[in-house]
Amino acid sequence: MITWGISANSHNAALSVFSNDTLVFASESERFSKIKNDPDIPESLIHHALAYGKPELVCWYENPLKKKLRQVTAGQGFGIQNFKKYFECKHKFIDHHYSHASAGHFTSKFHHSAVVVIDAIGEFTTLSIWEAYKKELKLKYKLTYPNSIGLWYSAMTQRCGFKPNEEEYILMALSAFGDKNKLKDAIIDELIDLNFNCKRNFHKGCLDWRPEESVEDIAAATQEVYELLFKTILTKAKRLIKSDNLTLVGGCALNCVANINAYDYYKNVWIIPAPGDAGSAIGAVLAHKKVKINFTPYIGYKILHKDTNADIVNYLTKHRICGVARGRAEFGPRALGARSLIGDATFRNIKDVANRIKKREPFRPFSPVVPIEYASKYFDMHEDMVESPFMQYAVKCKMPEKFPGIVHVDNTSRVQTVKKSDAPRLHDLLLRWGKQTGHPILLNTSLNIKGEPILNDEDDCIRWSKENKVKIFS
Repeated sequence: MITWGISANSHNAALSVFSNDTLVFASESERFSKIKNDPDIPESLIHHALAYGKPELVCWYENPLKKKLRQVTAGQGFGIQNFKKYFECKHKFIDHHYSHASAGHFTSKFHHSAVVVIDAIGEFTTLSIWEAYKKELKLKYKLTYPNSIGLWYSAMTQRCGFKPNEEEYILMALSAFGDKNKLKDAIIDELIDLNFNCKRNFHKGCLDWRPEESVEDIAAATQEVYELLFKTILTKAKRLIKSDNLTLVGGCALNCVANINAYDYYKNVWIIPAPGDAGSAIGAVLAHKKVKINFTPYIGYKILHKDTNADIVNYLTKHRICGVARGRAEFGPRALGARSLIGDATFRNIKDVANRIKKREPFRPFSPVVPIEYASKYFDMHEDMVESPFMQYAVKCKMPEKFPGIVHVDNTSRVQTVKKSDAPRLHDLLLRWGKQTGHPILLNTSLNIKGEPILNDEDDCIRWSKENKVKIFS
């Protein structure tokens, strides 16, 4: 039986395909439409998904009637959602936060855990805490609109001059340059308190808030308050559910600076690489099936392997930076070695080179990718932290002076660890690079430029390579 999961009509749409209980394909719409954060499912993605067979059931990631009721209540109007082209077969609607929670729990290896969902908003729910046990998810706590940590963080992203629902990670990076204490109390007093009470309608933004203050200090205080709220949530979850295991999901789970705090409360933490709404294309189906799956992020469009790792190492030794596009594309917003721009992390100017290619702000950092067996040598991994395969945590680099390309201004790195069993070609590339240079670490960032989706197929690579004069290996 072929089952599709779909998240769409809001932002960053995605589609997943299950054959019986096996996930065989998933991709964000933007990879196929070439429109960043595309809210719709393009015909090209539908056509590709149909190669696996026609769906007998489509699971939708939220309840559209509940969502419309909330939008009318909030004064957002009553838009019309087009479901017809998706629903020429049986369909099922899954509540938004239940889709999130299912995406997290049923891809984890936990038998019993706390599941925390933090996002902007679903139908009405903005924060939920669940107890997961075997095939069941029991709701233990929820916060509802208009109180929303995610909406507040997006509004502060807009206040700092970035695009909400897309560039929150830029605010997170900028926060390292400001004074986190200067405006912390002002945010708590005027915008959102530590009991999650919002003092404005953040759907309308807060562009008028403190116009005289620097965006660096606003970003720093925003990140600081978010981390205080995050710790409050973890304390509540720990009290409600007696478990050493935490599953974290929802768009806010992409906040890698805050995420490391979870290990102060839990021994084991799982975050799916696409914890936002795109991941709910998988979660909606899992909510229906209630089955655990062996999850890998490499489930997108496939580019055949042509070049060897020896070719890549030889090129990097001379040219310092190149693209890699091979195998099945990653699912999620971060490149994990299948559609990556990689570079020599020891090269003094590699960060400037990469930011220039990607047309990004010069202050933004890049991530290191390292074999898991070497991670603790170079990075201050939390004592309970075993791995970080999806760039979900920012940790201190032990040798920042050696690797200027992959440390931020505060000497942290959003590290990606690689197991041979999970990504054998990438693991081998890193070992070969280490043999050549003495350090098995490469800079790893997404193969795209700012404002455009990560590259997907062969045509994307040919065009991008010519336009940006960067060699891409497959």
